[in-house]
Amino acid sequence: MQTRLKEWFLSNWLYGNGYTSTNISSTAPAHELPDLYEATVAELQDGLDSNRFSSVDLVKAYIGRIEEVNLKGPALRAVLEINPVAVEQASQLDKERRSNRKRGPLHGIPLLLKDNIDTDRTDGMSTTAGSFALQDSIPPKDAGVVTKLREAGAVILGKANLSEFGQFRSHKLTGGWSALGGQGTNAYYPNGDTCGSSSGSAVAVSIGLCALALGTDTTGSITFPASRNNIVGIKPTVGLTSRAGVVPISSHQDTVGPLTRSVADAAILLSAIAGPDPNDNATSSQPFPLPKYIDALDPNSLAGKRIGVPRKVFIDSETHPVIIAAFEDSLEIMRKMGAIIVDPADLPSADDLIKNGWMDEELICLVDFKIDINKYLSELKESPSGVRTLEDLIKFIEGHPDLEQPRGYEDQSVFLESNNTAGYNAELLEILERKTRLSGEQGIDAVLSKYNLDALVAPHSTFQAAASANAGYPMIQVPLGFFPDDTLPAALDDGPTFYPAPGTPFGISFFASAWSEYQLLGMAYAFEQKTQTRLKRRAYTKAIPSTQL
Repeated sequence: MQTRLKEWFLSNWLYGNGYTSTNISSTAPAHELPDLYEATVAELQDGLDSNRFSSVDLVKAYIGRIEEVNLKGPALRAVLEINPVAVEQASQLDKERRSNRKRGPLHGIPLLLKDNIDTDRTDGMSTTAGSFALQDSIPPKDAGVVTKLREAGAVILGKANLSEFGQFRSHKLTGGWSALGGQGTNAYYPNGDTCGSSSGSAVAVSIGLCALALGTDTTGSITFPASRNNIVGIKPTVGLTSRAGVVPISSHQDTVGPLTRSVADAAILLSAIAGPDPNDNATSSQPFPLPKYIDALDPNSLAGKRIGVPRKVFIDSETHPVIIAAFEDSLEIMRKMGAIIVDPADLPSADDLIKNGWMDEELICLVDFKIDINKYLSELKESPSGVRTLEDLIKFIEGHPDLEQPRGYEDQSVFLESNNTAGYNAELLEILERKTRLSGEQGIDAVLSKYNLDALVAPHSTFQAAASANAGYPMIQVPLGFFPDDTLPAALDDGPTFYPAPGTPFGISFFASAWSEYQLLGMAYAFEQKTQTRLKRRAYTKAIPSTQL
């Protein structure tokens, strides 16, 4: 499997750069069409290259799948908008393929963007962050990652629903809800919680409404939905992928990353979007050249690796016993794969993080949001609502309660707190330095050094996501398990969605220091290939579309 993936990837990249195509292989028999619920990029490219179907066929099939379950049937509300010219764009890419001008492994592959990632309106789509306040607004140009995707030949299938404004309008609003998209739900249990904020991207990927998707992450907004929806999510190091043209929360923590059904597909998508962008200064600090992430995909990658288990803070009395049991089993699996498990391997700064770290992060995000969202709104080419500042945004929501504040979704307290901030001063700069240091230099970096570790591993949690986010470090989330069928469904925070619930997925995270994506991909891939957790359970029947190629 590993050799075939590398040969296929190198063949596609070389072909996309003008070299002669070689034979491409995948796990699907040549006479079969791939099942879109689980189809990989390699399988889709095999079918496209062998002319068993076209990119136009793919786009039409995915649109059909979206129409079955998005607003009808289970009404998962994962997709906000379908690109009205996606078929036309796919047709053009089919012509390029027939003319031996294939650009690479994403050529003709349909994917969804979280709807806080700008598209320049030439394809007719809005970028709204889920709010009526930004409906029909026009950004100055495509987001940096969208430019890279178009150059790679990907088809932008549409925009995915999300927690409105990255769930930063209010922490009281249920994850997966936006005013424009409504309440998104999980495909593994009726009205199950999606988690946020890249909720629609994760749900769509989980049942094959698209081949791949992009999400954004400030504090767990990629890795949480990945965990809750039985898929792979990568939160890259801040600066590995461009944030230019992304509706912001915090310039110190925001990052853009893949949501996929497999680690291999995540590596392919990360390769396409990583790289410098003159419109995002953070990308100037990334190493050069970047590695070929597909080369990391070795099923033996855990052998000899020293893996730390930071139990303090990350695993506590609030961690569900089902998750703890599955996690303990995973450690034994890794031991049998040749990993050296150092347990416990707690962050030296754990006590200080409990005392200050999480409050520091919230304060910095409040300050950043006002600065960053004001800049974003002021640079829009057009804003039909007239919203140009955070204060305008607050007034729009208050002035349109029928649109933005349905019963149970009235709150915008975080917006109000952020609007009361007045930028950085000496004290806030000291807090910014402290929150970064406690999670990075004195936290993740310190424990890696102390025990000579290659990575840390833990069941996904709020504190774990926050530590990586505070430091700006990467994290890769892969499926770990599912709640058993006799689990009593619980209304999350007394809201409209359920977690835990029968069959609800949960995940495990691999994380380390800055720019360690290559190593983390290898370890995550090895674990995925050994456990094959994603394949052990499908979504509930009504949430699985029947449309295929």
